[in-house]
Amino acid sequence: QVQLIESGGGLVQAGGSLRLSCAASGRTPSWYAMGWFRQAPGKEREFVAVISWSGNLYYSDSVKGRFTIARDNAKITVYLQMNSLKPEDTAVYYCAAAAGGYNYRPRTRNEYDYWGQGTQVTVSS
Repeated sequence: QVQLIESGGGLVQAGGSLRLSCAASGRTPSWYAMGWFRQAPGKEREFVAVISWSGNLYYSDSVKGRFTIARDNAKITVYLQMNSLKPEDTAVYYCAAAAGGYNYRPRTRNEYDYWGQGTQVTVSS
């Protein structure tokens, strides 16, 4: 079993920045991708960004150029640096892990095996 614990959410003004962290523990797979999703009130959970075990990246169009995903495999931690935040970025942000190949970069919810509990990000206008 793998546990994922997110931290770093909060309230920020539009144009500001936040950094989310997600620490994994337990029996992590040998190779796994880590991603971030978000869910705003009344909306579906949507993909934000993913990083493969090898470091390959993919972002949703809505955050490309503003958000940066990174991972520290030694610490089994993934980060999401969010800059130039907008009110429409307000959501609960979830970290997720997916067992797979070295360059695996899943982008849909059902491809992920483990999920964190979520952390609230609120951007005020």
